[in-house]
Amino acid sequence: MSGGRAGKPASSEAPNPSTAGKPPDPAAPGHGPKSNAKERRRRELAALEHRIGYRFKDAALLEQALTHISALSGARNRAASYQRLEFLGDHVLGLVVSDMLFHAFAKADEGEMSRRLADLVRKEACADVGRAIELGAVIRLGASEANAGGRGRTAILADACEAMIGAVFIDGGYPAAAALVERLWSERMHQPARPLRDSKTVLQEWAQARGLPTPAYREVERKGPDHDPEFRVSVELPDLAPAEGLGRSKRAAEQAAAAAMLTRAGVKSDRRDG
Repeated sequence: MSGGRAGKPASSEAPNPSTAGKPPDPAAPGHGPKSNAKERRRRELAALEHRIGYRFKDAALLEQALTHISALSGARNRAASYQRLEFLGDHVLGLVVSDMLFHAFAKADEGEMSRRLADLVRKEACADVGRAIELGAVIRLGASEANAGGRGRTAILADACEAMIGAVFIDGGYPAAAALVERLWSERMHQPARPLRDSKTVLQEWAQARGLPTPAYREVERKGPDHDPEFRVSVELPDLAPAEGLGRSKRAAEQAAAAAMLTRAGVKSDRRDG
């Protein structure tokens, strides 16, 4: 019995002379700008997973955790941004760090652990972690936000970092989220605790030591939606140029303004702005 009938016709396997040796058609499925962009994005996310030591089962969760609201159009798409995951990740981070502090500092009282916790979970700390894992490079932003330097903004880096923690919690459960936070926060946790003086306190003490009045703070601008405002505050002292700071609350903006004036004045102080 011949086996030829079980195989495919020879003509179906022969190369097409008209296409042999030619590069792939960019318009063909699997090729072209869109396909290249998807593959580049896949590699970027895979590299991030390698940096954080966790691989997602549901890649869509990671994508959402990295999507700023400016990258979406329409109010109905708001839930597709990282905001909900940020809310969850913020609380997961607080729980994991609290547990880490409880076991790492067996002799610390409640006050010391509370101070350390506040220092480790504040926006600036989360943003620093985000920078360490090169998170800014993979955050999806709208064109205007990206052009305005959004990838380096402390608020965006911090929010995306917390959202990533929330995404890991959903994807892999508490053990996976705890392991991630321990990898990214353990070294920072064992650094000396910052002193309790914040930038406003340091600036006030510096001014008083020079016979100057109490620094005067003034709200310059408030923008953004009610649920996510951004404040710009100016601080003034006699014979000094005003300094400005941005923050999601007036207090945070005041702290940023005070820090800016201290930096301009050349005052170096290890301080904690809660």
